Formats: sequence, C-alpha cells, structure tokens
Amino acid sequence: MVNRKVFLVFILPVIFSILFGSVVMADVLQEPNRELNMWPMSGASSHDASIGIIGLSSQYSISEPVSINIKISDTSFDCGDLYVTIYSSGKNDVITQGGFFDQCFGNTSTLLPIGNSFSQVIDVPGSYEIVAEMVSKELKNISIRGVFTVK
Repeated sequence: MVNRKVFLVFILPVIFSILFGSVVMADVLQEPNRELNMWPMSGASSHDASIGIIGLSSQYSISEPVSINIKISDTSFDCGDLYVTIYSSGKNDVITQGGFFDQCFGNTSTLLPIGNSFSQVIDVPGSYEIVAEMVSKELKNISIRGVFTVK
C-alpha cells in the first residue's frame, strides 16, 4: 500500500511533467524560425555600426604581424571582455585567440584592448578570418568579422 502511494504522489507527477514538457517543447520547435539555444552567448548579434576593427589590412606578408585594435561606439558595452580570434578561412580552424578581460572604458571612445593591441604573426600563407567579440557584464555581445590574406 505504501509503495502505491509513493508512486502516485512522487513518481507519477515527475513522469507527467517530463512528458508534458517534451510535448510542449516539440510543438514550439516546430514553429518557423525557432531553434533551441542553450547558450545565450552563442547568439551573438553583429552590429557593424557599433563595433569596428581598426588597422586590419587586406593582405599581410609572412613576417608581418596582424596588429589591430577594436573601437566600440555602443554605450551599452562600456565594460566587458574582448575576444579576438583568427580562423583559417573556410575551415573554421582556430589559428590563435586573444582574450582581454575587464575592458572598462565608460563613455570615452577609446581603442580596445586598453593599453594594448592584438598582434599576431601568421607564418602560413592563406586566407584568414578575424572575429572580434565584446561580451558585456550582462552577457550581451556584439561581434564583427574581417577577412585578410597572408602571402
């Protein structure tokens, strides 16, 4: 008798909750333009007007460093973490990545990273993509992409 009460009070509601939640989630995901996004940071929005790459050339030689700075004009991103990643174009292989944490600049229009710059020598000829992403303390993010070649 006790086992039946435990089943009815504790286990049966859990089973119904999982089934009901699965049905609702499946129905929602069937709607057009819906997707399951478990990581809020991966939904990066790109606002080319509010973030820019300063100093990126379209072509570099093997011995020349790729040196850039980032300019952000969106006032909601006055403090956060800056990530700069270089990918092998078309392959999505990460060549190098730089993280600059706690980049707080308030209302001044300064170049990021503060007191520093992203600089990397790439010694393999080819086409590359550079992505700069600023993640605010509220986990909102903006990003921009650029393409360059190394000869």
